[in-house]
Amino acid sequence: MSIAINIVQGAFGRVALLDMDKPLVVHAHHHCHILIKASGSDAYFDVRGDLQPLTRDSAVLINAWEPHAYAHRASTGPRTIILALYIECPWLERLHRQLAVAQHPRFFPAPCVRLPLSVRARADALAAALLAGDELPAEALENDLAELVIPLLDPYSEWRNASRLYRHHVPNPLDARVARAIDYLRVHVGDAACVDDLASRACLSRAHFFALFRRSTNLTPGLYMNVLRMEAAIGGLSADETAIAALSQRLGFSAQSHFTRFFRQHLGITPTDYRRKTRVLAHAAAHAQAAAPAQG
Repeated sequence: MSIAINIVQGAFGRVALLDMDKPLVVHAHHHCHILIKASGSDAYFDVRGDLQPLTRDSAVLINAWEPHAYAHRASTGPRTIILALYIECPWLERLHRQLAVAQHPRFFPAPCVRLPLSVRARADALAAALLAGDELPAEALENDLAELVIPLLDPYSEWRNASRLYRHHVPNPLDARVARAIDYLRVHVGDAACVDDLASRACLSRAHFFALFRRSTNLTPGLYMNVLRMEAAIGGLSADETAIAALSQRLGFSAQSHFTRFFRQHLGITPTDYRRKTRVLAHAAAHAQAAAPAQG
């Protein structure tokens, strides 16, 4: 079973040290997602239709709203420990105005890159602190994250080429009917909405709505609904002591066991483990709801 060793949540997003031994379903995040192997056997993530290796010398970079999956492979070697960064795009923009481009669907042009030695050292230090359970002050942790992330973005993202990025890769505009469907899903995240219902609300056939939604968001309606539900689950687990059974019901699950299975399939751990291992920094902003995706 996969285990959360330590998770810290703040205005920057989430930083998690995860002991992974099970695959994850295809999912997405509204964050810039950076994956670094902390120790153990090599691993693979399915991104853009190919398996991307996560090794001592590589990192996997996943754009906001980009579908991906953890493709765990059985190994006789040590268990894979992953340092997973879920970075909020507004936090990156606060570090540097040009990083507003982080929301672009082609911000990371390549999903797998060579890990610079300086970043490797910073990742090792952060993983060691998480493993030891060190309670880094919020400001110190944010400084450490900035010193880890910026040297990785410099060679491997388009943050210094925003004008070229938008000139050659203009995101698809969000269709107004899809935008209304997304607004409905956000408000009714716990309802049993289906594609037929959403298509009917948009006055479109199921096939037309499905194609339009995917073209506008790069996700299927079902996958998008799962993203919203996972973020609502994480927000509920982090924000208060609401019973997990009550949270499960609020999110539309008919049984807590179904919620637990859904959560584990997407994050690898149980809701109980997430709540027990997560520290929310005292001055952190309220957990952000998933914003509309950068289109492309």
